[in-house]
Amino acid sequence: MPLQSKVEDLLNKALEDRSDLFLIKMSVHPDHTIEIIIDGDQGVTVEDCIMVSRAIEHNLDREEEDFSLQVMSAGVSEGLVHPRQYPKNVGRKLNVKTADGNQVEGELIQVEEDNIKLTWKTREPKPVGKGKVTVVKEAAIAYEDIKEAKVMITF
Repeated sequence: MPLQSKVEDLLNKALEDRSDLFLIKMSVHPDHTIEIIIDGDQGVTVEDCIMVSRAIEHNLDREEEDFSLQVMSAGVSEGLVHPRQYPKNVGRKLNVKTADGNQVEGELIQVEEDNIKLTWKTREPKPVGKGKVTVVKEAAIAYEDIKEAKVMITF
């Protein structure tokens, strides 16, 4: 059985035991470097990464294949790629690029089964007279229309 298949099987077994954790990305490179990125409904601890690492490492034979294993939590730079990542980010500012090329930056206010809702403030010309007025806008974006979504870090 190829290394990729072995790792996938072991990873699936480890994640079955922890339904709050889920896979974001897994890759096995030609030099047998295994990279796994996980996330969790309540975040990921170092202990979670250690548990997944041990579940894989202790069940692979280094005599058969020498490998390097890295298990990491999804960082802010990774962006949001799985619908399960959105609920824990409600209240945070997101930058969302849609499939049609639009870009929306706003606060994530609601997560539903098939879409997310963002709100933001913008300045628009007054309907009557000169000057501008601040308007609150809201948009619902379906998961299938999201090309990229990143959490904006504010200080």
